[in-house]
Amino acid sequence: MSSLSQLQPPVLWQWFEQICAIPHPSKHEQALSQHIQTWAKDKNLSIIEDAVGNLIIRKPATSGMENRKTVVLQAHLDMVPQKNADKEHDFENDPIDAYIDGDWVKARGTTLGADNGIGMSSALAVLGSDDIVHGPLEVLLTIDEEAGMTGAFGLEAGMLAADILINTDSEQEGEIYMGCAGGVDGELSLPMQWQAPNEQVHAFRLALSGLKGGHSGVNIHLGRGNANKLLARFLFDHAHTLSIQLAKFEGGSLRNAIPREAEIEFSLPADKLSQLQNDIADYQALLRQELAIIEPDVEFTLTEIVIPSTVMANHSQTGLVNLIHACPNGVIRMSDEIEGVTETSLNLGVIKTSKDSVTLLCLIRSLMDSGRDNVEGMLSALGQLAGANVEFSGAYPGWKPDNSSPVMASVRDTYEDIYQKAPTIMVIHAGLECGLFKKPYPDMDMVSIGPTIRYPHSPDEKVNITTVGQYWTLLLAILERIPVKGE
Repeated sequence: MSSLSQLQPPVLWQWFEQICAIPHPSKHEQALSQHIQTWAKDKNLSIIEDAVGNLIIRKPATSGMENRKTVVLQAHLDMVPQKNADKEHDFENDPIDAYIDGDWVKARGTTLGADNGIGMSSALAVLGSDDIVHGPLEVLLTIDEEAGMTGAFGLEAGMLAADILINTDSEQEGEIYMGCAGGVDGELSLPMQWQAPNEQVHAFRLALSGLKGGHSGVNIHLGRGNANKLLARFLFDHAHTLSIQLAKFEGGSLRNAIPREAEIEFSLPADKLSQLQNDIADYQALLRQELAIIEPDVEFTLTEIVIPSTVMANHSQTGLVNLIHACPNGVIRMSDEIEGVTETSLNLGVIKTSKDSVTLLCLIRSLMDSGRDNVEGMLSALGQLAGANVEFSGAYPGWKPDNSSPVMASVRDTYEDIYQKAPTIMVIHAGLECGLFKKPYPDMDMVSIGPTIRYPHSPDEKVNITTVGQYWTLLLAILERIPVKGE
């Protein structure tokens, strides 16, 4: 990974190399936070850790820029912890194994953390540099963005003095974001009753793998397979004829990542084994035909296991399979106002089996509160039909676009001057923290930019090296052009 620090611009990549070396999955950012605090104090920078754990670092303006508006560069400290099933990796203790592959930086078998590690690196690089022109500067690094936006929810009014916020969490060079979707977590908990398995049975684990997964917002419109849904479809079609008795259904690991893998454990009569193998082979062939372009590597693996002591009662199993199979998933509606942008979606991200229940964790996203409310209603109605308990939590607002935003216009004009082409002004179907910042800072002007990051929230995540340089060039030019106070 030492070669990362040789990339351009070195001051940014050196920071990203340090960030990769310090474990920082969501809810476990303490080590990285302490590293940054120690560094800031050594640089004689003002640093505050607020009540929830956000970091606010201040740096005075460079000579001649004292009369400019104050800018806050914003990123989040945490990363999504996702890995391939065959990868041994402890996200709380092991560093990210990043490497260069052509014009991309990737990680071996895990998420890379370019989301939002590159943005964080750029902010820290500006703080640490002596030759970058800027006005009064603040850097806000929030905690737990990926698992609940705890830091953004907890940011209090009066902590920031800035007039302008530049969010660094976007993932496409050449696009300027001026709005984002809001969201809410949905949890459906279906009570389970158990019984002893039938006699003269065998038991198996059926695992589905090989899917691409990805970010449940920016990738949701691509039609990628959802492992939870695909495995439930198999059960809906074959559980009865095979006399399957489920003991466990587990799938996905994060409500904001499209699930790449899922597995079930079950028993079935010994004389059904041949039919089971044929049905699995036929279903795998069917999916490889249906999803030939988007999911060519879908695969099922059948392994014999010890017969479980209990299995789901027939009515519990039927209710569970019906609930998962009927649960809405993917794009609910595309935007009428912004071509190619998803308006409302739902991701059935996680399924967990416990002693008393099976729980489904979903994330609803929408550019419109009414769209979010509509999908909440769908899940509530489905829960009532299935006899499941339904709860919603962690609702966060979208960031409403402001076409008259001065900072958006400035960033757009700066981009055109540098690259001699117009950027695309966008609204993203993902949860940027800007919407939450608007509550304590309603008058703050905001914009979001970033380099090109592909497949965030999955082990295929990668960041394009050339676009990191372009993003850096744009960021420095924006800082140099910040208007004077009062304009």
